[in-house]
Amino acid sequence: MYKHILIPTDGSETADKAVDAGIEYAREAKARITLFSAVPEFQPPSAADLMTQRGLSIEEHDRRSHEKAREILEPAAGWARAAGVEFDTDYAQSDHPSRAIIEAAKRHGCDAIFMASHGRQGLAKLWHGSETIAVLTHSDIPTLVLR
Repeated sequence: MYKHILIPTDGSETADKAVDAGIEYAREAKARITLFSAVPEFQPPSAADLMTQRGLSIEEHDRRSHEKAREILEPAAGWARAAGVEFDTDYAQSDHPSRAIIEAAKRHGCDAIFMASHGRQGLAKLWHGSETIAVLTHSDIPTLVLR
């Protein structure tokens, strides 16, 4: 039985399926969960942004990142709370969500990852890639993929 599950989410309906399944599993197994999200990294402003004062400071980007992560994670935290499951939340600024997911699972000592697959096909899969496949390829932590 898994005792500490990482559940990455982007707040989408598809990700919610993995959140629900992970919370239900944790409730039945008396496991704990870490709800996780990755938000984009800071991008230095371009010269044009600086000239027009449209660029964000690092501090403002950090504030917005924290707020975005809270918006994504709070509903899932509410579901875990209602189910009586022990949980914590975490997020990282990363333009490579699969790497951030694996790092978070290791950092928190998780022994499993429950995550969703958006099931993209054809050009969409080529264009957007698959964070799920990247996690499966690069992680040695057991991963359950839900659709």
